[in-house]
Amino acid sequence: MIADHAKAVEPDVIRWWQDFHQHPELGNREFRTAGIVAEHLESLGFEVRTKIAHTGVVGVLRGAKPGPVLALRADMDALPVTEQTGLPFASTATTEWEGKEVGVMHACGHDAHTAMLMGAAQVFTNMRDALPGTLVLIFQPAEEGAPSGETGGAAEMLRQGVLDNPAPEAILALHVAPDPLGHITYTPGAAMASADPLTITVRGKGTHAATPWFGIDPIVAAAQIIMGLQAVISRRTDLATAPAVVTIGAIHGGNRGNVIPDEVVLQGTIRALDPEVRRDLHARIRESVTAIAKAAGAEADVHIDTDAGYPVTVNDAALTQEMVAVLERVFGAEQVYTYPPVMGGEDFSFFAERIPGFYFYLGIASPDAEEVHVNHSPHFQIDERALRHGVVALAELAFAYLTERAP
Repeated sequence: MIADHAKAVEPDVIRWWQDFHQHPELGNREFRTAGIVAEHLESLGFEVRTKIAHTGVVGVLRGAKPGPVLALRADMDALPVTEQTGLPFASTATTEWEGKEVGVMHACGHDAHTAMLMGAAQVFTNMRDALPGTLVLIFQPAEEGAPSGETGGAAEMLRQGVLDNPAPEAILALHVAPDPLGHITYTPGAAMASADPLTITVRGKGTHAATPWFGIDPIVAAAQIIMGLQAVISRRTDLATAPAVVTIGAIHGGNRGNVIPDEVVLQGTIRALDPEVRRDLHARIRESVTAIAKAAGAEADVHIDTDAGYPVTVNDAALTQEMVAVLERVFGAEQVYTYPPVMGGEDFSFFAERIPGFYFYLGIASPDAEEVHVNHSPHFQIDERALRHGVVALAELAFAYLTERAP
C-alpha cells in the first residue's frame, strides 16, 4: 500500500527535487524553498507554522485514530559551492557569503531530503484514515550553519518551541549518502561526532625578525601549541573508548617575513564520539594551550564555541532496533546494514538530545556512474530512483512507529 502511494507521488518528488536543486538557498535564506513546502503542506490539510528559526516550516497532521506523536525532519539549506555536475537542472545561483561572491549548490543532498519528506507528507494524507496518532514534519533551515552573527538550525528551532505543541515522543531523519542505490545504512549509538569550533589567540611581543630576543614570538608558540594539541589526542585521550580529533584549519599572523607580529590566531575544530570525552577534551585543551604559551613567554586565550557547536549524534538503542527491523522487512536484510561512526557533525543531534532519535542513510549512487562523488563535492549527484526509496522508508517507519503504539 505505502509502496503504491510512493510510486504515485514519485513524479512530483522528482520535480520538487530538481526545482530545489536548480534554485538552492543558503542557511537562514531558504525563503523560496520554505514557501513551496508550506504551500504544499497547506494544500494537504496540514496545520502549518512558518518562519520558525527564520525560515523553518512545521506541518502537523492529526490521524483519524488516536495515538502517539512522531516527528520527522528534513533540512533545506544548500552550500557555498559552485556546481560542476553538468546536469540540465544544475544550479547557476550565486550569492555573497562571508564577504565573497560564491556559487550556491545543493552539494549535500538537502534538496532531496526536502522533496522526499514532501512526498511522504502526500502519502500520509492519502492514508490518513488509517493513520493513528499525530505526525510533526519539520523542515529545518541552516543545518550547515547560520551566517556569521545569526542563530539558526535545530538549536534555534528548539529554542522557539518546535517540539512543544504537540510534543513528539521520538524523531526520525534520513540523509543521502554515496552508497549503492537504495541501500540503507545506520550506526547504533554514537553515529556522528560532536563538533565544536576552536579559536586560540596567542599574544606575544612584536619585534624585528633579526632580533627575536627583544620580543616574544607568538608564531613559534603557536607552532608548539599545534603540536601540543595532537599530543592531547594521542597521549591524553583514551581512543580505545571513543575516537576524537582536534584539527587546526587556519592560521592568521603577521604580514611580512622580517617582522615578528604581536599575535597569532588559530582556528580549528574539536570532535568526539562520546559526550564525556568531549568535556574532557575541552578542559585538556585549555590546560595544555595555556601552559605551552606560558612556557614560551606568551599568553593564550582559548575560546571553544559550544553555542555554535553540535553535540554527539546518538541513535537511541531501543528506537534503532525497532526501526531497523522495519527497514529490513521493507527493503530486505541484505540491503540494510551498519555503518561505522563518522567524525562529521550533524545538528539533528540537538533533537536527539531532547527525545529519542533515529538517523539513517539512504544510498543514492547510480550503478551506472563512472565515478561516485561524496557529499559536499561540486560534482555530487543523486540518482533520482533513490527518491522513491526515501519516501517509502520515511512512510513505513512512521506508520510502524505509530501503529505499534496506538491504543
